[in-house]
Amino acid sequence: MSERYVGAWEQAGLFNPLVAPTPSYIYNLYGWGINNNGQIGLGNTTYYSSPKQIGNLTNWLNISTAYASLAVKTDGTLWAWGQGTYGQLGLNNRTSYSSPVQVGSLTNWLFVSASYACTAAIKTDGTLWTWGYNGSGQLGLGNITNYSSPKQVGSLTNWAKISNGKNAMYAIKTNGTLWAWGLNIFGELGLNNQTSYSSPKQVGSLTTWNSVYGGNGFALAVKSDNTLWAFGYNAYGELGLGNTTNYSSPKQVGALTNWLNASGGNYHSITIKTNGTIWTWGQNNYGQLGLGNTTNYSSPKQVGSLTTWLSVSANYNFQASFALTITGSAWAWGRGIFGSLGVGSGNYSSPVQIGTSSNWKSLATGSAGGLALIY
Repeated sequence: MSERYVGAWEQAGLFNPLVAPTPSYIYNLYGWGINNNGQIGLGNTTYYSSPKQIGNLTNWLNISTAYASLAVKTDGTLWAWGQGTYGQLGLNNRTSYSSPVQVGSLTNWLFVSASYACTAAIKTDGTLWTWGYNGSGQLGLGNITNYSSPKQVGSLTNWAKISNGKNAMYAIKTNGTLWAWGLNIFGELGLNNQTSYSSPKQVGSLTTWNSVYGGNGFALAVKSDNTLWAFGYNAYGELGLGNTTNYSSPKQVGALTNWLNASGGNYHSITIKTNGTIWTWGQNNYGQLGLGNTTNYSSPKQVGSLTTWLSVSANYNFQASFALTITGSAWAWGRGIFGSLGVGSGNYSSPVQIGTSSNWKSLATGSAGGLALIY
């Protein structure tokens, strides 16, 4: 889903999933958009339509946001704020916070992924941890019990990447296998059935998966050969297969071998190719595809003609899209309710630059609005 952080290290092929990168920059944290649960982290519940700096610390490493926001610092500590109704902050309570609060005292957190009511994280030792809402077994703990503090998923130490769908989770191990669990009513787990599972299940037997991105009822995944695959709900053509048929096992999107990364939103998809172009498809009622119109498309369409795009993030609750360029500029388009685009008010069906900075390093977007690192 949109909350999946995709950093510049990974885009450049320099990201070892079990080794925290050594930052060569100072990272400040900014947020904007809806703030009813304090998810921006500014100590209030005021909505902001342009980026606001969160505190004055300069050691943020990666971020993820939904109704709650979570972030890892360069010292390996984990921090959370925003909605805590289901324990998704991991603070052993169900309290909401409007400023960052440290989750425990450990210093070995590497990567975090937030969904609308649950959270997953990977430590530097390759273990996988989850907490929050678990009504569909999306925590992978073999039950449907909610937890308000991190719980380890099994005992394996080879988890490399994690991404949340709305009620499902997806992960890739260091051996290149793809795993999924949680809600599966549309076949969104890719297991060739519509059975929900409360513990991780391997998707097929291939060992060539490189990355996975959960959306609302569907998922996108890229293999090591840069082919793109999709499965799950497809009523708006969000799988990019030229139709609106649901699929319960991975289907290749076209025949191209130049897909780099992707993000799944509410019912739309946004991707980047290795040539730096952006492609979108699916629902487009607010212009979230960035194509200058509000027409739905069931196959990939190129957004403009630029070849300098680096990473993308799709907002699942308020139908918006965000992207960064290799030159460090940030862009947004789609539904602008509550200032969620960071460019004031209004909807935009083509990319609009967020401010004038050329120092943006990463972007995450959740329920409405986003969080970004800037150096």
